[in-house]
Amino acid sequence: MVTAPTFEWFALSPVVAVLAGACVGMLLEAFVPRAHRFFIQMLLMVVTILAAGGLLAANWIKGTQGLLAMGSVALDGPTYAMWAALLVFGGLAILLFAERRLGQGASAFAASASSTPGSATEALATRRHMEHSEVFPLALFSLSGMLVFTAASDLLTLFVALEVMSLPLYLLSGMARQRRLLSQESALKYFLLGAFASAFFLFGIALVYGFAGSFDITAIANAVASPTMSRGLLLAGVGLMAVGLLFKVGAVPFQSWVPDVYTGAPTPVTGFMAICTKLAAVGGLLRVFYVGLGGEAWTWQPVLAVVAVLTMVIGVVLALTQTDIKRLLAYSAVSHAGFLLTAVVAAAATVPAGQLNSLGSIWFYLVAYGFAALAAFGIVAMVRTQTGEANAIASWSGLGSKNPFVAGIFAFVMLSFAGIPLTAGFMGKWAVFAAAWQGGYEWLAITGVGLSLVAAYFYLRVIVVMFFGEPEPGVVVEKASALTWIPVIIGAVGSLAFGIFPTPLMSWISAAEVFIR
Repeated sequence: MVTAPTFEWFALSPVVAVLAGACVGMLLEAFVPRAHRFFIQMLLMVVTILAAGGLLAANWIKGTQGLLAMGSVALDGPTYAMWAALLVFGGLAILLFAERRLGQGASAFAASASSTPGSATEALATRRHMEHSEVFPLALFSLSGMLVFTAASDLLTLFVALEVMSLPLYLLSGMARQRRLLSQESALKYFLLGAFASAFFLFGIALVYGFAGSFDITAIANAVASPTMSRGLLLAGVGLMAVGLLFKVGAVPFQSWVPDVYTGAPTPVTGFMAICTKLAAVGGLLRVFYVGLGGEAWTWQPVLAVVAVLTMVIGVVLALTQTDIKRLLAYSAVSHAGFLLTAVVAAAATVPAGQLNSLGSIWFYLVAYGFAALAAFGIVAMVRTQTGEANAIASWSGLGSKNPFVAGIFAFVMLSFAGIPLTAGFMGKWAVFAAAWQGGYEWLAITGVGLSLVAAYFYLRVIVVMFFGEPEPGVVVEKASALTWIPVIIGAVGSLAFGIFPTPLMSWISAAEVFIR
């Protein structure tokens, strides 16, 4: 007798809404006249995000939790927290896609991304102001994969979500209007490295299945607690799966795609990846290592501790040498991945009641980083020359005298990245280092604090260039629309508010940090 599959439609409605919006967006590309596509796609994106957020809130208020979709998706406190963060930051980041006031009235995306850079076809498409409106459904497809990735309760669902999350990003990375060859190179590198990482991840899944006899993460946890097969299969499988997960986090030695893709991709896409990809990757990493492999923590904790140190060191050291603002932010993202991993290795930590555990500290850090990154990449898109974005740090010289407001916001988010007190970044770093200390990794926390002090140099260097350097001729802060200013202002206000008043967010996170096991 065959049992009909079950699917809890309302409980999973936030994911369904985002995926449905992406599918409708692709249909609109076929039937809506080109002149109206961009506006309609943007409107559909906003409606989709708001609808998904409303459905998520309804489920949260209702208190819906449990294993859904025949056990392949876990709806619990961490899922709600990650989904809320992904919808908020994803929606705000995608708003930057719609900005057309910058860059001579065109979006950040090439008029004909499939054409050879510099060809007559590309020139004709540019003159006709053709625009890639399918970037909105592509981003929604990626966002739907991220939502499932953070909630997947079996490894096959996790792998499918990984691919749904990644494939649209490979396309979006190669569609920059500025520096076309660099954009296509970054997309190809991202695709090839991502394909290799996915292959390692899938092979690791196969080995773990051989050990546990199941793809279900809870069943794997039970098999780890009471093993019947050789632990060699488990250890090899965990190592290979870690490659795929750490690749998406941007941890060393799998970080080589980060600076190239961040530099070559359209700036709105860079912002989307910097925030949402890291959110989703860390969420998936935590569910695999905490829920499935918690009983094997004594094996993977030391390895991740070494990875965390290498990631912090390489991210900080290479950021010190950068002359391109997007590349600096890329290595900054690598170093932040290392800071996050300091809390991940503290999986076994127990903390006093009312305080954040290592999970809660990671959620808080991700939110703090997300607000700062949102404002930073929005401002990077606004600082321009006649030929495009002024990405050279030297071009930002004297920006404080040209536009003190924009330079002030950028300086503030740099201070948040650096972890200066009264910013959300400071509270985030305090939380993850405290989690590492309480988890018995005092040396790792001390290393993180020391490298944070070193990292402050390259953030302060940008501030010094902006406010104490001679103004660079030909560089201006172009007037952006509300589509850019909304994410920038929200990012700056969030970085300030959660730095001064972190307790409400910490309390909310503390109530939503328990995984279903």
